[in-house]
Amino acid sequence: MNVPFPALQSGDTVAIVSPSGPADAAQLRRGVERLEGLGLKVVVGAHALDRQELPYLAGSDADRAADLQAAWCDPAVSVVFCSRGGYGAARLLGLLDWDAMRAAGPKVLVGSSDITALHHSFGVELGVPTLHGPMPGGLLLGGEDGPEAATWEHLRAALTGTASAVKGELALAPGRAEGVLTGGNLSLLASLCGTRHQPSFAGRIALLEDITEEPYRIDRMLTQLLQSGAFEGVRGIALGSWVDCGDPYPVLRDRLLPLGVPIVAGLPVGHGSPQMSVWLGALGVIDTESCSLAGPIGNDEPAR
Repeated sequence: MNVPFPALQSGDTVAIVSPSGPADAAQLRRGVERLEGLGLKVVVGAHALDRQELPYLAGSDADRAADLQAAWCDPAVSVVFCSRGGYGAARLLGLLDWDAMRAAGPKVLVGSSDITALHHSFGVELGVPTLHGPMPGGLLLGGEDGPEAATWEHLRAALTGTASAVKGELALAPGRAEGVLTGGNLSLLASLCGTRHQPSFAGRIALLEDITEEPYRIDRMLTQLLQSGAFEGVRGIALGSWVDCGDPYPVLRDRLLPLGVPIVAGLPVGHGSPQMSVWLGALGVIDTESCSLAGPIGNDEPAR
């Protein structure tokens, strides 16, 4: 297999929108310049830097949804980057014209953290894989000292079909599992419980990560997902970064080991540095012998 879409090439057009929080203007400018340095044409959504009475949102829900939908429906755009996370993406799910976006055909959405709400809904509503990765308005791509090297190189590789498997640090439960990779930020996944966008990991590998959550809150969110039935039929679990979460592993073991599936942990995916890019909605493979997660690139599957 190769990347789920044609590899990104010099001369392609990419769009940047802010479906969640407002981007820092200087960081976003640097992120744009770095994408342009790859030979890409970059267009920025009209409301990417907007602020409103609720300062944690990049403008009104209607404007943020319009920017996202316009970028997705623009036939010239190959990739839609979210400028940053924060909060607000889930507020857009009822405002997007899914029929129009479905008719526009597939392309790539890139983002992480709060963008988990879009990753999940794009997979369900549009049936397209999306890329869980760094964002141009964040420090790892838009920092003053240049992009974080490993993060930048892995993003480029993921978009051009040459990304290697992501190596973790430990195995919580042994084994090997194949399945469509799904998930993302634990807080966002738990917040979708009880909605029409409630997650299900049946027949899939669940990716989980978070930031600044105390272990008891991680316990609460995992319990919510367990009690909602989200983990029924899960094939394996890939655990990313847990930045400023204390020691999450006693809770993760307590809640997840009873599922009886392979679990790879310590993957540099999520909020840490470096931040590797992984395809959601595409076939993934976890292998605890090599302690790795491989995406939809056949030559990089972990050894059996």
